[in-house]
Amino acid sequence: MKTGYVYILSSQTRRLYIGVTSDLETRAWEHKQGVIEGFTKTYKINQLVYCEDFPDMVSAIAREKQLKGWSRARKIELILQKNPEWEELRLR
Repeated sequence: MKTGYVYILSSQTRRLYIGVTSDLETRAWEHKQGVIEGFTKTYKINQLVYCEDFPDMVSAIAREKQLKGWSRARKIELILQKNPEWEELRLR
């Protein structure tokens, strides 16, 4: 079982958020329900549009930092490669 995930959330207006977690299903649910105060709740960024899994959190955190350093255009290109319709990903 994979233990680290990097994910990208989007709002309806395509505002993006990049995060990292060891439990993607729970974390996505928390964002969807708005139980986490802050940026994602304020801007209703709650649609999971991209994710990658890693064998450990160290690798996942390194990838998160890498993606956060990318331009918005490059992040969008990454999403479009795996999810050209920007559909919300289903975890089950």
